[in-house]
Amino acid sequence: MSTARPNPDELLRRISEETERQKRGKLTLFFGAAPGVGKTYAMLEAARAELAHEQRDVLVGVVETHGRFETRALVHGLDLLPQRKVTYCGVEIEEFDLDAALTRHPQVLLVDELAHTNAEGSRHPKRWQDVEELLDAGIDVFSTMNVQHVESLNDVIAKITGVLVRETVPDSMLEKAHEIKLVDLPPDDLIERLREGKVYVPAQAQRAIENFFRKGNLIALRELALRHTAERVEAQMQEYREAQGIEQTWAVAEQILVAVSPSPYSPHLVRAARRMAAALHARWYAVYVEPISAIQVPKAAQQRLAQNLRLAEQLGAEVTTLSGENATDEILRFARERNITKIIVGKPVVTRLRDRFRTSFVDHMVRQSGDIDVYVTAGDPAPEESLPEPQPRRVPQISSWGAAAAVPLLSTAVAWLLFGRDQLADVVMTYLLGIMIVASRFGLGASVVTVLLSVAAVDFIFIPPYMTFAISDFRHAVTFVVMFSVAIVISGLTQRVKNQAAAARQREQRTAALYELSRELVAAQGSRRVIETATHQLEKLLNGKVAIFTPSASGTVSRAYASPGFAEASGREDSIAQWVWANRQEAGVGTTTLPGATALYVPLMASGGIVGVLGLNADPPDRFRALDQRRLLDAFATQVAVAVERTGLADQTEKARREVEKEQLRSSLLSSVSHDLRTPLAVITGSASTLLQSSTRLDAAMRRDLMNTILEEAERLNRLIRNLLDMTRLDSGAIRVRKEWLPLEEVVGAALHRLDAQLTGREVEVELPADLPLVSCDPVLIEQTLINLLENAVKYGAGPIKIGATSVPGEVMVEVADRGPGVPMDQATRIFEKFHRVAHEGGTSGVGLGLSICRAIVSAHGGRIWVQDREGGGARFRFTLPVTGEAPPLELSEPPPDLAESSA
Repeated sequence: MSTARPNPDELLRRISEETERQKRGKLTLFFGAAPGVGKTYAMLEAARAELAHEQRDVLVGVVETHGRFETRALVHGLDLLPQRKVTYCGVEIEEFDLDAALTRHPQVLLVDELAHTNAEGSRHPKRWQDVEELLDAGIDVFSTMNVQHVESLNDVIAKITGVLVRETVPDSMLEKAHEIKLVDLPPDDLIERLREGKVYVPAQAQRAIENFFRKGNLIALRELALRHTAERVEAQMQEYREAQGIEQTWAVAEQILVAVSPSPYSPHLVRAARRMAAALHARWYAVYVEPISAIQVPKAAQQRLAQNLRLAEQLGAEVTTLSGENATDEILRFARERNITKIIVGKPVVTRLRDRFRTSFVDHMVRQSGDIDVYVTAGDPAPEESLPEPQPRRVPQISSWGAAAAVPLLSTAVAWLLFGRDQLADVVMTYLLGIMIVASRFGLGASVVTVLLSVAAVDFIFIPPYMTFAISDFRHAVTFVVMFSVAIVISGLTQRVKNQAAAARQREQRTAALYELSRELVAAQGSRRVIETATHQLEKLLNGKVAIFTPSASGTVSRAYASPGFAEASGREDSIAQWVWANRQEAGVGTTTLPGATALYVPLMASGGIVGVLGLNADPPDRFRALDQRRLLDAFATQVAVAVERTGLADQTEKARREVEKEQLRSSLLSSVSHDLRTPLAVITGSASTLLQSSTRLDAAMRRDLMNTILEEAERLNRLIRNLLDMTRLDSGAIRVRKEWLPLEEVVGAALHRLDAQLTGREVEVELPADLPLVSCDPVLIEQTLINLLENAVKYGAGPIKIGATSVPGEVMVEVADRGPGVPMDQATRIFEKFHRVAHEGGTSGVGLGLSICRAIVSAHGGRIWVQDREGGGARFRFTLPVTGEAPPLELSEPPPDLAESSA
């Protein structure tokens, strides 16, 4: 068994994960294909084994025996956790007691039916959430579930059985399981158990056999359960191989890899890999290794590569692109990481000169593959791709040829002047410096010409016999060979560094473009703004015209926003976008679907599915056939899709929040109004009926008291209705603020006059400075604000009520204070919310609208309102009114008689 030295960072990550895993409890899941296969029975047997052999503390949290005698017999003798009594729809039921289990904290806890939905009022809506909390507490849990409860298989099972399962468990829960024990039973045996009444009562069993438990359904469910368990076991095996650094392939399941390249022969390899994968029922991968100097790949080759990878994706391969200089090493590394058992590569059809001097790709693959099978195959390409397209030869620029000729001449002059013919080593180094300069500036071709001319110049000028190309000393021949070899190596390395730098610049540009798009999309708020931002950014980054199509309520897509100059709206173009939306596949120019379109249409896929369609008018039209451009487009499309989905979810969240607030408001209104309307109506009705029925037996004083009671309750009812109407009008914007300049004393006096009856017996202190400026306000609304604050002080406060005002720069602050119990600090903000009431001992409860009306009126004036504790006890309500503009001159007069320093 071959092992590799693990990556230190990876090793630290695994150690950290293992440490966290040891703190959590272990989940053992008994997994079955259908009810009745014996999951609960197997769980109880395992629990008894833990109790007998491991001597562990085992507790039965909840077990559903369904009346089966043999299951109940296994429960006998085990510690049982008392169930929690819950009343649901008038019926008392028993539920798992999570808090009692956490308090008891056993070593092993049995929690049957992981997908169970808890009754209302439980801490978590689902039982699997209870299990997560138990695992976090360090308790090992045994649980059971069926394959139809796996979230990712829900739609598949609904198509097979025709039954949509409502109770599901997320796949992440299964991934957290320490061990999955498959409890299997052949379909015929399960049906026999049903007939014998060991699963359901006979009447239910017969209906089950005719519907969900049909033999075909059971066979399909059994296969799904086996496959899901096998995938989990394979994941565990892969984790073990990575943890142990095992590179050797374990051929427990066939997995195929096909090496894809820009070659026109690659489609044949892809189809061969697809046929082999289908015959072996194996997963297969299509892998392309992008050289670091990918910038030098011709455009036609990039287009062929994109077509080859797209073909592999269409045939069901998992397409992966790797990066590296040595394609063989990268492919083998990937194959060992994924436990690949077979690799398919193409057989070279043309022998290249360099293959005679070094190991070819196929030979290297075969020699280094170890225990991985390598299939070398070749075939005829498609007729239209029989030969690679001839690439136009790049004609070097005149400057390159000039440099190739000028640098050796310059090197000769420098060497002759500085060193002469006696210091040959320094002369050679001078020529090598010139060669390196040419290689770094003008490419490999010019550097090779420079090498040839430099060697010839050294031989002609500096090597005897001089002024000839003859060589009298063999040592000089070796110098020429070394000089030529070193110069070629320097030229090649310099060119490679240039290519790598150019490729890195391209990648950096793509990354910067992606970052810029992401930043702009994150900053945009609202669906419309996100779509406009995405359109403008894509138009700038992709250098083309862009349109984004979004769906309507009817299921059709339309242009949400388009760049000026995008393809004109027409039935054809819109129908292509509709086709892309319906089929979730790209179409239009550069694709095999509707290639005659004027634009390329790409589906915007997010985690929740398709959210729209992206249209692109690129220049040139086939721009996105190149692999790097295609990747850039896919990355942009993903970012736009995520942003559109985010705004959609935000809109849904806001809509849900408004619905919740509306429902809460409706409930609060009903609960408040039902009480506050019923009380005065009951008093009015009782008093009026007493007057009618006993008018002859009542004296004048009693009749007057009853009529006063009717009047007071009617006024109370009128205030309630008025507050409700005012709040409704304020929320709807029906009330408009009509400001005028006036002294604050008039508003305060009017409010006190309105509340003269209610203020009887209460001392009111008014402190308004003589130099208080005029305020610009709506006198009716501010009067209503003061009335509400004074009524609040009368209802909840005690002792004298103080009304005051002070002038601060830019505003006037008004204060209403009392000596009551005050307002708790945690209620200081919520007290201004609609229908929020603070309970006071012995106090009268209101409907909770007065203060919210005050806040709405003050906010409409541009001010603010708050409450503070008053020194010595009580509450101090303050609000401000802004003083803006030029106030008219104030005419001094005697203050009104009702605004004395104190009044009773």
